[in-house]
Amino acid sequence: MRHRLAGRHLGRDTAHRTSLYRNLVTDLLRYERITTTEAKAKEIRPMAEKLITLGRRGDLHSRRQAMRFLFDVHVVKKVFDDIGPRMKDRPGGYLRITGLEPRKGDGARMASIELVDVVDAPPTPRPQRVTAAPKAATAPVPARSTPAPAAEAPPEPLPTAEDDAAATAEAPADAEAPATAEVTSEAEGEDREQD
Repeated sequence: MRHRLAGRHLGRDTAHRTSLYRNLVTDLLRYERITTTEAKAKEIRPMAEKLITLGRRGDLHSRRQAMRFLFDVHVVKKVFDDIGPRMKDRPGGYLRITGLEPRKGDGARMASIELVDVVDAPPTPRPQRVTAAPKAATAPVPARSTPAPAAEAPPEPLPTAEDDAAATAEAPADAEAPATAEVTSEAEGEDREQD
């Protein structure tokens, strides 16, 4: 039975939960602000604060202890070279948890966890609640009308294969050349008029 056992299980077994916490703390120290569920933020807060305390001490043993927990060597370097010295005068309370709107998909309580002196970061945006637009009286959409066709000449009948054979037999090959020359000269005349 589970009598007086502290901590949240988050629906995971021990190895998965430990890996989740290590990932969250690594990302929190890398980006200095993350958004997660409120339960996860409350669970990782003491872990991250202990690592920042190790960064404040700054000795080799503290660095090795931090490397045992964090996944990224560059994050360990940041904790000891940047975050630890920034928090030197603060006796504790390095992190701030701010509640956010519930998650849209499942309604989970969300929170933003960040360092109290986040450097070069805009404030945490609070998402706006999305509501349905009020129903407005809509006018009926007019039916699409097609314009009446203008008075046109009736279409010419399509040529048949017999007509094509007769036309090619009657027209000599030289007859087509002057017609194209007249067309090009007319096009050149139109271009000159436009200039």
